[in-house]
Amino acid sequence: MQICTAKILYNQLLVIAMEVMPLTTDMIIVFCFLSLAIILFVFDLLRVDLVGMLMMVALPLSGVVTPKEALAGLSSNAVVSIIAVMIIGAGLNKTGVMNTLSSHLIKVVGTSERRITVVISATVSFISSFMQNIGAVALFLPATMRISRQLNISASKILMPMGFCAITGGCITLVGSSPLIMLNDLMASWWKNTAATNDSGPFQPLGLLSVTPVGIALVIAIILYFLFLGRKLLPSEMCDITENSADRRLQEIYGSEVGQGFEVAIPWDFHTASLGELELRPHYHVTVVGVSKRHGKRKELSPTKDTLVEGGDTIWVISSKENIDKAAKKFRWVVKEKFKVFDELNFPEVSGVVEGVVIPHSNLSTHTMEELQFRALYHVNPLAIVRGDQIIMEDINITTLKQGDTILMQGRWKQFRLLAQKMDIAFIEDIVGEDIVPERTKTAVSFLIISLVLALSFEVQLSIALLTGALGMIITRVIRADRAYEAVDWRTVFLLSGLIPLGTAFEKTGAAAYIAVHLLNAVGTPSPIVLLAVISLLTSFFSLVASNVGATVLMVPLAMNMALTADTNPIVAGLVVAVSASNTFILPTHQVNALIMRPGGYRTKDYMKAGAGATIVYAAVLLTCIPIFFSL
Repeated sequence: MQICTAKILYNQLLVIAMEVMPLTTDMIIVFCFLSLAIILFVFDLLRVDLVGMLMMVALPLSGVVTPKEALAGLSSNAVVSIIAVMIIGAGLNKTGVMNTLSSHLIKVVGTSERRITVVISATVSFISSFMQNIGAVALFLPATMRISRQLNISASKILMPMGFCAITGGCITLVGSSPLIMLNDLMASWWKNTAATNDSGPFQPLGLLSVTPVGIALVIAIILYFLFLGRKLLPSEMCDITENSADRRLQEIYGSEVGQGFEVAIPWDFHTASLGELELRPHYHVTVVGVSKRHGKRKELSPTKDTLVEGGDTIWVISSKENIDKAAKKFRWVVKEKFKVFDELNFPEVSGVVEGVVIPHSNLSTHTMEELQFRALYHVNPLAIVRGDQIIMEDINITTLKQGDTILMQGRWKQFRLLAQKMDIAFIEDIVGEDIVPERTKTAVSFLIISLVLALSFEVQLSIALLTGALGMIITRVIRADRAYEAVDWRTVFLLSGLIPLGTAFEKTGAAAYIAVHLLNAVGTPSPIVLLAVISLLTSFFSLVASNVGATVLMVPLAMNMALTADTNPIVAGLVVAVSASNTFILPTHQVNALIMRPGGYRTKDYMKAGAGATIVYAAVLLTCIPIFFSL
């Protein structure tokens, strides 16, 4: 909501608070649009981004907002910030920074889903206590996605706890969220303009850490909620394999014959032998795609039959679990539970398995891969040859290739791109990976730091600070401009852009004030805890359908007036409003929830199921802590 609108609404509320407001035609129209949006969200009748675009078009046509106000969301601070952080995240991915971060995190925390959830959520909540929560989530989103893929954990189990903790972490300090930043100013204005407080002396503003005990309790409560109850309400499907994907087709064609990747440790007392001498492929259908020596200091990623396997080495193999266990038993090798030496090379963005077809008049036809020095020249590992209904896995290096043969290969994506340029082979799927440029790591991290310093130290608007970092990465060619556009999730952009004018209409027409005044009048003069509970839930509702800033500006004067008449501390009432403005978990309307929606594979009903419990826990802990740390 724009500052001028907030000031107008604030001045109006000082006059009309506690009075009965008439229901206008514009209010009815807004209530209808709000109901329509919620129905479309809940029942998944329309894609969320299309719901946003519908609001963007329908609201100005109805006349409740101007065309300028309807389109203001496209240039809002929140939307531009999200676009910028998506580009920055893609730039960090490009340099391999997130590979390193996720690898170190796994080494420290282990592979337990619960431990990873706790550490990531707690870290993001801490970062959110002194910077915008959307920025904190954006920093950890790429690494979290990599960890979930590497450990075969559904990202949906980690992203929502992380997002909810990022939102809650903004309540740890008075500078962690916009409502808390503006709270002292709003309360000071109310204090100055309310004659009933003149005998109470001058206004005493809250300190930076006044809310810290409450904020920490809320973060702990949200983490515990997801550890014991909320995680059961989250979707668990690994949704990256679809009916038409290459992975699904490879499973259908090859089944368990080709298998998957394993990392194997070679004991120090192993007698040195070449891969040709070990005969792993003909006897066990095991393909060695990497050999590491000197504790990982030297790695050969396309070993040939002459490559030696020595004691102390680590090898990377493609095999079925049954076959590699047989080979390991024979040679007294140790099959590791997870990748360690080759973990950074085993990411889907770095390497993978693809199929290529020998096209007519190809240079491959009538030759063997050994004659063409296939591995030595292109550093790609052939796994199998499909010829009609036959799957050839033995002696594939000396098998004469024919037109129409399909070759299943493993390797790094950059090597497949080189192979496509040099050989007459047609890949069935596009090469999905992107070359990692670790030499630009310092440049990418520097622009990230510049963005954070501008936002935190020089008070530059977050969107401008983040755009500075994103533009810097593009100009210095950390990431190509075309790739930067591809990195933006436009569904998220249009979802938020469409909901912002709905919030504007909700506040501009007086619909929010109408609900607040009538509800508070209906409550009468309750006990302090009941009053604070009503204030908390009402603020949470307005933050969901409008904005947390708008809800705070609306509710602070109303709540403080109600507290005064109910003989309750008005400062505490104002604080409850500012903290409750972060209790926005039931719908994907908060920018953090919108950002994690696509990567986590969430639907609106997932937010409603898990968010309802989080909302109740949040409100209960808040109302429990307030009497403990503050005088009512």
